[in-house]
Amino acid sequence: MFDMGEMGKMLEGMQENAEKLQQELASKTYSVKTGGGLVELSINGNGEVVDLVIDESTLTDKNMLQILLIGAINDANKMVQDNQQKSAVGMLGSLNNMGNPFGGSK
Repeated sequence: MFDMGEMGKMLEGMQENAEKLQQELASKTYSVKTGGGLVELSINGNGEVVDLVIDESTLTDKNMLQILLIGAINDANKMVQDNQQKSAVGMLGSLNNMGNPFGGSK
């Protein structure tokens, strides 16, 4: 049987978990190096660049620097996306343990 009270509790718990997860993800920092360390990039869980270190030797070769920056940005963004997906899957898995608000068995 459908229980509105249980459904409300479940939705409230989901919202709290989603907000907590978003805060946890935003507080993480991901760092990558490209070109054997010629470019080092750090971004937070929101995908915002928080640090960038460029070796001076790359400043004379614009094309190489562009390639290294693109690679670093793409690698870092991929790390953030992968972590977000894993965290979301983990959160969805935990919903199975919250019970069934519609009654019956899980």
